[in-house]
Amino acid sequence: MLSSDPVKRALIISLVVASVSLALKLSAFFVTGSSAALSDSMESVVHIFAVAFVVYGYYLSLKPADDDHHYGHQRIELLSVGAEGAIIIVAGITIVYYAVQSMITGVVIENMGTGMVMLIGAALINLVLGSYVLRVGKKHNNMIAISNGKHTLTDVWTSGGVVLALVLIHFTGWVYIDIIVSLLIAGYISWEAWKLLTFSVKGIMDTRNPEADEAIRAELNKKLPGQIIDWHHLRHRTSGNTTWVELHLVFSDSISLHEAHADATLLERRIIDSLKTDAIITMHLEPYDAHDEDHKILKGANKRTGLDDFA
Repeated sequence: MLSSDPVKRALIISLVVASVSLALKLSAFFVTGSSAALSDSMESVVHIFAVAFVVYGYYLSLKPADDDHHYGHQRIELLSVGAEGAIIIVAGITIVYYAVQSMITGVVIENMGTGMVMLIGAALINLVLGSYVLRVGKKHNNMIAISNGKHTLTDVWTSGGVVLALVLIHFTGWVYIDIIVSLLIAGYISWEAWKLLTFSVKGIMDTRNPEADEAIRAELNKKLPGQIIDWHHLRHRTSGNTTWVELHLVFSDSISLHEAHADATLLERRIIDSLKTDAIITMHLEPYDAHDEDHKILKGANKRTGLDDFA
């Protein structure tokens, strides 16, 4: 029985259906002998390995925080997306290799009609599958599913390119169209892989999430609850489906700890509600009049970097 988790279900379906698509593409290659068809098949072989990895990554990302991973396991998402991008790059290089080999040894293509039917079938399967997985990923704000859906949809374009190449070869007789299309496929999927790698690296480097930043600042720029006077030292990062937010809040010196905590908790709830992800908010409460004096205690506490340089 499939999982009740829509993202997990989508990824498992993707893995199973990708195997069917690969079988069709390999059959098309064996029937036609086309380098472009082989390139398309190689991309699908890589795709299956990538899907298997992201399924594992998603399972791992669901594990709760533990003694060794206080912030949970969601950052595996970044590794999964990066690995998928790297694997696609390998597929692109492999396609170029076979295309160059065909240029040297010559191109012989047979049974184009049968091959085209198989490739069109694979393309339609991937179109339905990719659209489904991408829709689930966007609905649940899950980058693992989004990247997998986009990768699956690249298969539609590559299969379509191969079909177009076979049609042109049929009418022109110029078999080297097959090699040209192979190289174009390699370039296209490599570009898609580069975008996945860029997302992965940005996440690992905790690059600011513009959407989360806009939502948080919009909330902080509204009228602040109770006796909160000001805020500063805001920083945040998004990992998987959780955004971690840290900031300092300034209160008048006369407020009680109970009142300050109540006001801070209200603001915390407002920030969480403003975000599309889950959120963990950490707030440092400070008195207005004694703020500068109290912070002198922290001067020089860090070994190489001042406190202000962290925010």
